[in-house]
Amino acid sequence: MLSLLFLLLLTQGNLSTSDQLPQNIFILAGQSNMAGRGGVANNTKNGTPSWDGIVPAQCQPNPSILLLSASLTWVLAHEPLHADIDYNKTSGVGPGMPFANAVLTRLPNFGSIGLVPCAIGGTAIREWAKGGFLYDQLVRRTQFALQSGGVIRAMLWYQGESDTEIREDADAYKGRLSRFFIDLRADLGYPTLPIIQVALASGEGPYVEIVRNAQLGINLPDVQCVDAMGLPLEPDRVHLTTPAQVQLGETLTDAFLQSLPNPIHITNYSSRRFSNLMSHFFIGPLLRFALLLVAFT
Repeated sequence: MLSLLFLLLLTQGNLSTSDQLPQNIFILAGQSNMAGRGGVANNTKNGTPSWDGIVPAQCQPNPSILLLSASLTWVLAHEPLHADIDYNKTSGVGPGMPFANAVLTRLPNFGSIGLVPCAIGGTAIREWAKGGFLYDQLVRRTQFALQSGGVIRAMLWYQGESDTEIREDADAYKGRLSRFFIDLRADLGYPTLPIIQVALASGEGPYVEIVRNAQLGINLPDVQCVDAMGLPLEPDRVHLTTPAQVQLGETLTDAFLQSLPNPIHITNYSSRRFSNLMSHFFIGPLLRFALLLVAFT
């Protein structure tokens, strides 16, 4: 009987562990507007940036949304998503949480989501080139995320504000961005990795339109572009406000859903759902019965 009890406990433990692993992986990469600066403003007393801590309903934690931390562990996702990745800056609300929540709302049977934050504020596209720290970190974190048994669904990419300051950088942006996408797909072994990029709403220099035209003109398969122009900005005129980030997250959801096959089939979800049903209706009662037998012997 004790051996049976041990086997049941082991089985139950394995089911609980598997429930904590994400089935659908999304990469969040780029610079500050992807890392999230919604609700971040300079403190009027000391001039240092601080986050107001306001988390809209669309950004609330969900047990089906996990986050890959800087220490490569899966934890419950919550704002600010990039707090331990973009750690030299003050992060606030970004598009990742409203995107993930919107996906689960519109696809209730989609399965658990794992967000892989990789965005770093103030970075130019040349810093994301293959061989650099940012590129290597993105590949390493994504490869680790895949060890959990999930699949990459898409990369969400929002970057370019730093490339609007110098004309040469703006002119070179399209070629550098295309090379980055091609290299990343090759190194992840996923030549058709869906990429949803955001066309700039703002910039740090005078060449915003050159960079925007480059983003809107990318001609690679399975690369979509959503336009952030016109979304409300914080007083710094560079970063999106919290409501704007929520709106952007939902726009990214629309783009992602348009790229899916219809209907979407996720076999991992079905098998895990069956495991959960077995645990609830069979393993759980049997375990309780075994514990009662042990107590009275």
